[in-house]
Amino acid sequence: MHLEFRHLRTIKAIHEAGGLARAAEIMNITQSALSHQVKGLEDQAGVELFVRRTKPLRLSAAGMKLLRLAERILPEIEALEDEFQSLQSGKSGRLHIAIECHACFEWLFPVLEQFRRAWPDVDVDIRPGLAFDALPALKREEVDLVVSSDPEELPDVDFTPLFDYEPVFVASSQHPLAQKSFIEPEDFRGETLITYPVERSRLDIFSQLLTPAKVEPRAVRPVELTAVILLLVASNRGVAVLPDWVVREVRYNSDYVTRPLTETGLTRRLFAATRSEDTARPFMSHLLKLARTEPLKLQRQAEPLPG
Repeated sequence: MHLEFRHLRTIKAIHEAGGLARAAEIMNITQSALSHQVKGLEDQAGVELFVRRTKPLRLSAAGMKLLRLAERILPEIEALEDEFQSLQSGKSGRLHIAIECHACFEWLFPVLEQFRRAWPDVDVDIRPGLAFDALPALKREEVDLVVSSDPEELPDVDFTPLFDYEPVFVASSQHPLAQKSFIEPEDFRGETLITYPVERSRLDIFSQLLTPAKVEPRAVRPVELTAVILLLVASNRGVAVLPDWVVREVRYNSDYVTRPLTETGLTRRLFAATRSEDTARPFMSHLLKLARTEPLKLQRQAEPLPG
């Protein structure tokens, strides 16, 4: 028996309309074509699907079985059609994000909160990219966006600039280095450096400063949470280097000092890597726009009021 979706729609329409003429009108086909379709379906099934000579037209026991099938399957098909239509229009989709930057959660969560309100039908998830190779996962379509500060030349992958940031030295206001106007690599030799628990190659303080200068801190203490890092720094248990968006709230706190790295400071740029075919999708474009503006908003919020 070769059963098609149109057969299920036909059975359902005739049952609801109570006759061929009204069902044909609803389905926008001729009554003759509808009768021919019903006859062909009954020939395939080998049984009568309707009890003839009744008004309204009634389904037989076999027809009722087919109706129950139609009532179960057709809503699922219609829901799938709606989902596909939403995908085509860019109203829904999947947005799984991998983060290669441990501190990026500080600004990303406000971005995603705004995004969720604008795109409630998009499935959003976050995977810490430090636990796996994020860019190969992007190519394999396991994730849809990678936040990274290390762009690469990859076919069919776009690296969209988000914003520039400055890795900033943070110490207790009682620390001897608080007297300096900027921090140099040699200043770290006798210090306990508190960092996120990731590879050194993914930490700006090592990749941009200490490793090129061949300087090793006295000790490196990995700490998972930003709040705990700042607590330890305020207690003078060590020093840290954090992105400027992380330290925005402590710049004006008397327990801390923040200083640039080197006399001219360091500047890094954060990127969003996406598959080229997805970059221009409406919800992806909106997320990228939010990601570019949120750090600026947070910076303005953290600035003290005049006077």
